[in-house]
Amino acid sequence: MLNKAMFQCSISYQIRPFFPYPNQITRHPLKPGLLTHHFFPEVPPKPIHLRLPPPKSGQTHQPKPQTKTQDDGIPIEDVKIIAKFKTRHNYIRVLEVSRRADHPFAGSRLLLLDSPGNIHSISFLFKLLTNTYFDVFATLPPVLPPGPVGILGFGAGSTARLMLELYPELIIHGWELDPSVVAVGREYFGLGKLEKQYPDRLYIYIGNALKASIKNGFSGVLVDLFSKGSLIPELQDPNTWQKLRKSLRKGGRIMVNVGGSCVEAEDSRRHGKVVMEETLKAMHRVFGDKLFVLNLGNRKDDSSLALTGELPDLDEWKKALPRSLKCYADMWTPFHG
Repeated sequence: MLNKAMFQCSISYQIRPFFPYPNQITRHPLKPGLLTHHFFPEVPPKPIHLRLPPPKSGQTHQPKPQTKTQDDGIPIEDVKIIAKFKTRHNYIRVLEVSRRADHPFAGSRLLLLDSPGNIHSISFLFKLLTNTYFDVFATLPPVLPPGPVGILGFGAGSTARLMLELYPELIIHGWELDPSVVAVGREYFGLGKLEKQYPDRLYIYIGNALKASIKNGFSGVLVDLFSKGSLIPELQDPNTWQKLRKSLRKGGRIMVNVGGSCVEAEDSRRHGKVVMEETLKAMHRVFGDKLFVLNLGNRKDDSSLALTGELPDLDEWKKALPRSLKCYADMWTPFHG
């Protein structure tokens, strides 16, 4: 059992959504002292934090009043570590947030990887949508041609769960480098049950996601590839995007979690905003004006997603989405380099 004080350092989450639906998490860091080997931090610890963005102008749905603000944290008594171990690739921790917590993550389980404590998966016991960037990923299928979708950086299956439930005909192929991450997903995040429920629609592979391929290509690819708290370096290389584009069938698209300033890397030289900008520039060299960005958070560079291809017909896109996801379609803007 870990020292109680370790729960009190702040968390920044890079699952960065936006009101009124997503509560910004970030695939990101527990600050030093939380879930590390530093049992006695030198400075007074703080609560676990979740920063919430303001509502976007023009949205018709208003958020319900919340007791917590973006500066409030999860009380330490409401958080429990249910798994903690290191593998060749990750420093894995599974956190469980009490259903009694006065916090948007109440009743959730969180998968943290790497030393900074980046969040890579989230699931709730009694609801499907996560109010995070995983929900944005789940808007992709309606603007794709028929065919299977690839998830590169599968984690514990948060994106797959959403898409399998929302799109009854969809087939998913997911790649994850660390077999222990998939094992944790099966034990703590319901992935094993999901595989049994959809044996002909969900296929998981252990290995290098950048080598993912299937016969006749993907209709769409979701890219969520982080290592050591940063987007992997290969994503800043235009050659990687050329290869991924070739893995698509005609009309296929790629949606990418490109991170942002809210991402904290183990290597301080790989600042989240800089890596995000380099990744977008690499994509722009390949996709040109067929590249769009969705910004999450209070600041433009907090956290972003990218989408390739022509901008879809927004009215048709929204008609095909559940009500709670429609707002995302209006948030894409052209990337100008």
